[in-house]
Amino acid sequence: MTSAGASTSTDQLRMATHGLRPMAGRDRHESHRSATPLELLFDLAFVIAFSVAGSELAHMLAEGHYRSGLIAFSFAMFAVVWAWINFTWFASAYDTDDWAYRLLTALQMVGVVILALGLPAMFASVDHGDALDIRAMVFGYVVMRVAMVIQWLRAARQDPARSRCAHIYATAISIAQVGWVVVALFDLRIGAAFAAIVPLIALEVAGPLVAERVGDGTP
Repeated sequence: MTSAGASTSTDQLRMATHGLRPMAGRDRHESHRSATPLELLFDLAFVIAFSVAGSELAHMLAEGHYRSGLIAFSFAMFAVVWAWINFTWFASAYDTDDWAYRLLTALQMVGVVILALGLPAMFASVDHGDALDIRAMVFGYVVMRVAMVIQWLRAARQDPARSRCAHIYATAISIAQVGWVVVALFDLRIGAAFAAIVPLIALEVAGPLVAERVGDGTP
């Protein structure tokens, strides 16, 4: 056995001893792949965010504040939908369903709830034309995304063939989160805030596009 093979076997034995399973990647040709109870629970957490955003939009439309309502709703939907898509993509590729995976998924669900709690303040700030208030919203988003970074780094370590791809995911997400925190900490007016947000959204979207073009991409 080669040293690399021996190291892999040792790592797998160590993980098995601690109730963990290696993130070797799913079979792309697997048939009848159904959602797990954990994934369904995760989806329900996002229902809260969709409900809050929809309620805030309905209130603003009823008040005749169409422009500000649609702007705030679009921003909210990017944060919610993009985080959901990223988790779903990762879960489709590396669903070990062990305790570490479940713990990080639960952490992401906490982040979803925090983000949802921050949506009313963001809608109100857009409506009033004040400084964009996304502090609570960004805090929840960062909680979700940091959990995803840990998941990708774990995949990078345990699936060497796709390590570069996983590292690109983790790096792009990490850089974007620093940017979100900076924007949230400065009381930027609406125009300046969204001018700073556009490059961050571009970075969030570009990360997976670049990562999936490296090597074999995710499984």
